[in-house]
Amino acid sequence: MFGILKILILKPSSLGDVVQALPVLRLLKRHLPAAEIFWWVDAQLAGLLEGDPDLAGIVRFEKKRWVWPVYWPEMGRAVRWMRAQSFDWVIDLQCLARSGAFAWLANGQLLVGLDEPREGARGFYDIVVPRATYHTHAVDWYLSVLPRLGVPLHWNFTWLPRRPDVAAALQAKWQPEGARWIALQPGARWSNKRWPIGYFIELQRQLAAQLPDARFVVLGGGEEKWLGQQLTQAAPERCLDLTGQTSLLEMIEWLRLCELMVTNDTGPMHVAAALRKPVVAVFGPTEPRRTGPYGQLEHILRHPLPCAPCLKSSCSYHQPFECLKAISPAAVFECVLRRLASSG
Repeated sequence: MFGILKILILKPSSLGDVVQALPVLRLLKRHLPAAEIFWWVDAQLAGLLEGDPDLAGIVRFEKKRWVWPVYWPEMGRAVRWMRAQSFDWVIDLQCLARSGAFAWLANGQLLVGLDEPREGARGFYDIVVPRATYHTHAVDWYLSVLPRLGVPLHWNFTWLPRRPDVAAALQAKWQPEGARWIALQPGARWSNKRWPIGYFIELQRQLAAQLPDARFVVLGGGEEKWLGQQLTQAAPERCLDLTGQTSLLEMIEWLRLCELMVTNDTGPMHVAAALRKPVVAVFGPTEPRRTGPYGQLEHILRHPLPCAPCLKSSCSYHQPFECLKAISPAAVFECVLRRLASSG
């Protein structure tokens, strides 16, 4: 067995990526319970990791600030702090030039990183871990660093442990008990990852007619409030619009309460998958085999087009957004009913 190790994980963003990388933390802590593990994360996502039982601390990455020279001394202080920790292992799961350079500057005894050729970060690493195939899921790729460190792989852990204080505050704030909740996530970072809002409204109408005891909670960021408002206006007595109203930890505990989630390709989709909640996900320009809801890829819906998955943030197809528009509310409705029946 190893002695007490100090370990730094670098995975600053995005929400879905950080959630998908959490099994690396869980297994490191299970195999090395005395280890002190720190996580380098975008300051906007720090709330996701604050108070995590497996972390000794978090290092905030101020992405928006550090691009300006006036804040470079702040970045220098962060680097000096990391070097002073004398990390034994530094694990870069972001595998971009910025994270690779920061990992190298941490001056750990051993630097492990993923082999992503886009920005040449592999040049910083002592151990480079390739992706087994193009379609290897991100979760499996992240986990593949652990055997290189002598850490065994298994699933005997809780991916996202319950936060009792957050759950209690949620109950006091929204009083969700006594309802059968279905989560709807109509937004997404890219406009061409959003299933049409009119389709979400029609799906909600069909589900409300079929499931008279169901209520719908609409999740999303503040920039997606216009989507939440449209969904809520269509069935105000059955719908709770929480777009822009929850913290990251509150969003997680809300999904823990829900029976199922209908979603675009988003970070909260990965949260639901980590909670082992049934997910019905609509995919357009992205590749679900690489970044779909882990363990539930058979329940994604997509429409085959010669350009899909294009992996682009804008649509150039002659019928714009056809990869999403061709997926009907009826098809999603049937998938939801099958999932509810199989999980009941």
